[in-house]
Amino acid sequence: MDSNGDGIGDLKGVTSKLDYIKDLGVDVIWMSPCYKSPNDDNGYDISDYRDIMDEFGTMEDFNELLEGIHARGMKLLMDLVVNHSSDEHKWFLESRKSKDNPYRDYYIWRDPRDGKEPNNWTSFFSGPAWEYDEATGQYYLHLFSKKQPDLNWENEKVREEVYDIVKFWLDKGIDGFRMDVANLYSKVEGLPDGGPGYENVGTEFYQDGPRIHEFHHEMYEKVTSKYDIMTVGEMSGVPLEQALKYVGNDREELNMVFQFDQNLIDGGENDHWAHRTVPLPELKAVFSKWQNGLNGKGWNSLYWTNHDQPRTVSRWGNDGEYRKKSQKMLYTMLLTLQGTPYIYQGEEIGMTNVSFDSIDDYDDVEIRNMWQERVVRGGADPEETLDNIRYRARDNARTPMQWDETENAGFTTGTPWLKVNPNYKEINVKEALEDPDSIFHYMQRLIRMRKSTPVAIYGDFKEYEPENESLYIYERNYEGAKLFVVLNFTDKEVSLTVPEAVDASAAKLLISNYDGEQKLTDGKLLPYEGQVYLIQ
Repeated sequence: MDSNGDGIGDLKGVTSKLDYIKDLGVDVIWMSPCYKSPNDDNGYDISDYRDIMDEFGTMEDFNELLEGIHARGMKLLMDLVVNHSSDEHKWFLESRKSKDNPYRDYYIWRDPRDGKEPNNWTSFFSGPAWEYDEATGQYYLHLFSKKQPDLNWENEKVREEVYDIVKFWLDKGIDGFRMDVANLYSKVEGLPDGGPGYENVGTEFYQDGPRIHEFHHEMYEKVTSKYDIMTVGEMSGVPLEQALKYVGNDREELNMVFQFDQNLIDGGENDHWAHRTVPLPELKAVFSKWQNGLNGKGWNSLYWTNHDQPRTVSRWGNDGEYRKKSQKMLYTMLLTLQGTPYIYQGEEIGMTNVSFDSIDDYDDVEIRNMWQERVVRGGADPEETLDNIRYRARDNARTPMQWDETENAGFTTGTPWLKVNPNYKEINVKEALEDPDSIFHYMQRLIRMRKSTPVAIYGDFKEYEPENESLYIYERNYEGAKLFVVLNFTDKEVSLTVPEAVDASAAKLLISNYDGEQKLTDGKLLPYEGQVYLIQ
């Protein structure tokens, strides 16, 4: 929400919407980076970790926001971005001055190899992961944009600086951190060439690297364990066995991880921009694996989307005729699994992917770099590439929040930094609050149901019919109570047979996204129907 008409959402804008967020039933707000930044990658390139980006306001605005959150009984989670800084951070400005500068070793510098990059690693944002710096004749590593040089976590001084930043914000009274790319800090010594691949070459040498657990344990020991907070690490590509090392109850590292399994399965084999339709058993297998794998040993993060992913209803549901029904069904699933559920802004009203006509309408550095590499230099088909972008683009989740049907969806009185999705006149908060059957009101009920039903929070997980191509059927068990959930992932009526182990006669309907008093019996589930029963 933009409070001053410059087209950019800001801290005062968020403060003005705290009652709305509280009304949904949210306990914790996770905010993307709001630190000082040249904004090459939406604030994930930080030039001053102890100040606020000018466009977002001032430290006074931040303090007011934090006070407003706490006054409403909610908590604030900040984004900790410390795999890399901005190339405009004072550390890097010093580091690039000379090879013997005291800050040189804050980053990862290497000599050229045969006049070229030191190794074959590629950036997550296309092209090599190295940038040549003429002043000193060396390359610096950047796993993301060239304006995001990687910090050298091998340097103890860097780690102490990071822990000092963490302490600064915790002493301010924030309630924890979501840690950006938290499994990439440790790189294998010598930085060897990666195996063959079209993109993300070299990940085997920095993803879950050799000292990563040592670093996270050190941060826990020196700082985070001394505060009553929560921590969640974003970990692309982390396997279950490795995740347990980060979040295991005895590990003293992190409380939760964001794993990416569900976000990787609809991509192409060697190209995450390509996309395919995922058979339901594959999608279910991902969620079921994490439900069972962490049960009793660690804690799950539950999410469908975030600022880096397409909109849920466009990706996994039906954003046309069944937009409301399918979004309700998808969040019925999310709120009935074990773990902490995260709802990204706009999901509570069923915002959809945006279909821009031109590449010029997209803002994201990842998209712009990919377009240059593939279309401008590589000769790829522009329309096919644009089709992949429309499906996968991070900007799908970044279009301005749709507050009402007025110009620019009520987000700003100025020109929005990114175009508003044209469907804002039909899909907006005002419409949702006035419609008793809206996604917002359904999610409100879901959240209330979850908070008042211990089995929905703590119960273990058992799946039925994993090979069923239309239905996801599972139960949760806790202290004699059973939660039984049936979800239809299709736009057709589907037959349900109640498992013999489930006592249908004792089942009481807790919530459903269709009206009427359903009883748990063999029969038909309507398109995108979701039902949740309590059996005691």
